[in-house]
Amino acid sequence: MSAVVAEGVIPVAAPAHDTGAFDLLVELRGVWTPDLADRYLPIPGMPPVKYECQDGHLIVSPYGGSANTYATYRMLTLMEPPARGLGCRVYPTLNVQLGINRWIQPDFAVLREPARGGVWIPATRALLLGECVSPFSRVADRIDKPAMCAEAGIAYFMRVEVSYAKKHAEVVLLRLGENGAYKVHAKALAGDTFETREPFPLRFDPAELLED
Repeated sequence: MSAVVAEGVIPVAAPAHDTGAFDLLVELRGVWTPDLADRYLPIPGMPPVKYECQDGHLIVSPYGGSANTYATYRMLTLMEPPARGLGCRVYPTLNVQLGINRWIQPDFAVLREPARGGVWIPATRALLLGECVSPFSRVADRIDKPAMCAEAGIAYFMRVEVSYAKKHAEVVLLRLGENGAYKVHAKALAGDTFETREPFPLRFDPAELLED
């Protein structure tokens, strides 16, 4: 199995018997790169999933549900005008390359300049990456991905959490410090006001991320 076994990851089993055929899930374990991803992904027969990579290990996880989809849509609409005013561009899921054998597919991204059809986006072009935390990938969204983004030098990371059962919405904006680690720059819960001037002006109630 080449997919990393972690919280929320879809296990991908290798064939039970050896047919002598090339098995990319075995042969490419630990050596995945964007070039290999272009050649072999998506995996035939797999449902629609995110393909991400940490240190050469392929991580396969399902997309979030409608709660996260709506929250992502709202974040895109809220960020688009102020980000575009700075010459930046806002996107849903992209392939953001954090190293020669690392990439993630954030739920939303703000690039310093238009992608113009690019498939693999270098970390240097990303101003802000964001994740809507999913129950099945909580550790990755809250810890692993921010750590990798900080190491890659991405200036801002935004974490969004929504729950209809709890009527909960939270937005946390992290900013890269001089020590190379993220610090909380702004945050708010539903019913309060999230406000920041950097990296561009943004002001809203996180409750707007929940469908009424």
